[in-house]
Amino acid sequence: MNTLISTLILTGICATTGLIGDASADSVDARCDIYPAGEDQASAMIACTFSQYQGNVYIDRSDGVKHELEATGDQPGNFKDAEGRAVYRQAGLGERGLIFRFPEESIFVYWDASSLSVLKPEDAETSPTAPYTTAEYDATTLLSCSLNEPLNGKSCPAGILRGDQGSASVRIMKLDGEERVLDFDGDQLSTPDGGDLNWKIQDGDWLINIDDREFYFVPEAVIFGG
Repeated sequence: MNTLISTLILTGICATTGLIGDASADSVDARCDIYPAGEDQASAMIACTFSQYQGNVYIDRSDGVKHELEATGDQPGNFKDAEGRAVYRQAGLGERGLIFRFPEESIFVYWDASSLSVLKPEDAETSPTAPYTTAEYDATTLLSCSLNEPLNGKSCPAGILRGDQGSASVRIMKLDGEERVLDFDGDQLSTPDGGDLNWKIQDGDWLINIDDREFYFVPEAVIFGG
């Protein structure tokens, strides 16, 4: 097995949260599934090469696109691309690979490139909103979110369970890999996960602040559908 894959698997969650040590440069041939932002169907499934050096990540795609991601900030898993845009590495594929969230698309990097000719059923169910799927939720989406700073263009996958008109339970995978549950009921909001919860409703949309650390923007359509 490629030493880079072995390192990523052996380090488990550390690999997906950016805690891998500054190892020598290594690379692996992989498969990259490309999902446009907000879409749950891949627009392309292509060969790619994944490399990592001193915490920075390089993805060289067979369609000619190259991503050079520089580790940045104090939060693990945060990167910026060559244009200075925020990119986040996230869990969701287990030992099969890594997910990278770009502003305009998500890249699912799978270590097993042998499946390029055949899309496995379990992969077809994987989407930019993983680990949430419409097999278990009424809807899935990407919500504007941030940690330790106001909303800054990042997004978090979410699964939505709708109840009576105006009520919904929304499960959100935060940027730190932990889950936050938000329960909406009319103009009231609660969370079973604790924290000082504050919110403002503006034109039906929710601006949410928890402990001055977690920030979310939840559109009205998330709760009511449509």
